[in-house]
Amino acid sequence: MPRSKFVQIASVLLLLSLAFPGFGKIYYSKNEAMELAFGKEATVEVLSLFPKADEIEQIEKLARVKLESALFSFYVGKKDGKVLGYAAIESHTVRTKPETLLVVLNPEGKITAIHTLAFHEPPEYQPPQRWYEQLYRRELDQLSFNADIQGITGATLSTRSALNISRKVMAIFQILVKGKPN
Repeated sequence: MPRSKFVQIASVLLLLSLAFPGFGKIYYSKNEAMELAFGKEATVEVLSLFPKADEIEQIEKLARVKLESALFSFYVGKKDGKVLGYAAIESHTVRTKPETLLVVLNPEGKITAIHTLAFHEPPEYQPPQRWYEQLYRRELDQLSFNADIQGITGATLSTRSALNISRKVMAIFQILVKGKPN
């Protein structure tokens, strides 16, 4: 199912980029995203998670966002049997058009990278990579606009969306993966 979900998302994004050629841009394919997350030598496994009602409630409380689905997939990068980290591909609407982010977590569940895989809003609404770097290696409760994480004028919705996605991915990791056997 995760593969078919990705194919559906990629198809929609491709159609949108054809319909709105001035705005839409697809930066990386799924295979390229996995290489960005874990390197060329890693093997990647899909970890499909189905949170129960009480787990959904815990995730939503931690993340401060509503889950849209009761299915979540992490891609687990491994090398020589050792877990390198976890990655999530999250698509969402920023203002009126979709964006797809790759959020990479280390084995402890902290963000080590965020990459834009596709962005269909006007380019000036897209946060630069250095903005995402503010979110790296932080605790979940530190992911909000404050003195350490600055917003960007003209990209307020994009940055708010990225924070929401980051909190969601970290909360799902905390509730459904951390402390459970791989």
